[in-house]
Amino acid sequence: MASMRVEGGITVAHMLGEPRLSVMTKVVAGNDGLNRVLDHPRVQKPGLALAGHTHGVVPTRVQILGETEITYLEGLPPDEQLRRASGLFKLGLSVVVVTRGVDPPAALLQAAQETATPLVVAEPRSSRAIQAIHLVLDALLAPSETRQGVLMDVHGIGTLLLGPSGIGKSECALFLVERGHRLVADDQVILSLLPSEQILGQAPPLLRNHLELRGIGIINVRDLFGANAIRAEKTLQLVVELCPWDSEELFDRLGLDDSTLEILGMSIPMLRIPVRPGRNMAVILEVAARNHILKAAGQHGARKFIQTLMEEIEDSKTGPEP
Repeated sequence: MASMRVEGGITVAHMLGEPRLSVMTKVVAGNDGLNRVLDHPRVQKPGLALAGHTHGVVPTRVQILGETEITYLEGLPPDEQLRRASGLFKLGLSVVVVTRGVDPPAALLQAAQETATPLVVAEPRSSRAIQAIHLVLDALLAPSETRQGVLMDVHGIGTLLLGPSGIGKSECALFLVERGHRLVADDQVILSLLPSEQILGQAPPLLRNHLELRGIGIINVRDLFGANAIRAEKTLQLVVELCPWDSEELFDRLGLDDSTLEILGMSIPMLRIPVRPGRNMAVILEVAARNHILKAAGQHGARKFIQTLMEEIEDSKTGPEP
């Protein structure tokens, strides 16, 4: 069974292999067509196509046949059922989903087999099945890119660690895991732009749960620290670039400059933190996450400090002369 993402979309097998759908669906015919491509995040209900009006049917969308469509088809004579079903399936559909867990009419099974079109039965009713399919397609068809780095869940903040090779990103991740935070991805992070304009990060399937440590090798974080030490995905809220320590470089010391990094067209808050021996990077990253939470709540410590300082200066200027 093919399960790869392809240029311009995903395969039917890829969609059905997602956990949200795999537990509620089964393929009953047309297995040879599981490598067909889906390229649209919304489903279509081809009820009119069963009545002969095929205009507007988009083959590369998921086609849903619910109670209304199945009842209509079953009310026709057997030979007419096959004619209508064949007319629909000959449109080159990527996949057809029958909801409510019902056994599809024989005409649908025959048409699916003859055209090698995957025919799938989903247990939930149409509204729930459509909702689940939309959630999966939104994630799988979202614009995405892969970045070298480490993604952590630190105090609930999705924190992406960037920096040159050997700077210590994976070691920082290990320190954070030891302190109760959760690893999402190490080395390669797949970032996807969701319809909500949030960026979702996750690890490639092969690298999931794993962390590379120089001198030790590749470790399985889930096996070593338990299921609570990892998570499959996390929305990105903060980027931290780890930089080699350079006394000549002027790093931000006040925290007044709110820098950002553009990822998939979205501006993500970014910090540049220098690394040198003796700095407890795990604690520093925890503080960065906590400070980000405060900023999101409208409490900007650096700006408040400067404001208080300026007020003190103004008061000293307007006070009584000695």
